[in-house]
Amino acid sequence: MLIDNNPQIHTITPAQITKVFYPYVIAKTEAGRYVNINLSDKERRDPLFWESIANIAKAKLWVPVGERFHQLLSYDWMLV
Repeated sequence: MLIDNNPQIHTITPAQITKVFYPYVIAKTEAGRYVNINLSDKERRDPLFWESIANIAKAKLWVPVGERFHQLLSYDWMLV
C-alpha cells in the first residue's frame, strides 16, 4: 500500500510481482491490472537482480512501479 496519500503523487502505483521468468517480470497493481515490468539492459544481465526479484515475488512484497513506463523505481517504501 502507498504510505504517502498525497493526491499530487499519481505517477507511482504499488504492485506485487506475480511472475518472474527470464526475461519477463509480471506484476499485479493495486487496482488489479497486470503489467509487464520494463527492465533495463543492466537489470536483464544482472543475476543478483533476478534472485532478488524472485525473492520479492515469493514474499509478496509491494514495490513502487512508474505508471507511465511500468518500470521499477529506485526509491521505495515499506509498511510494517
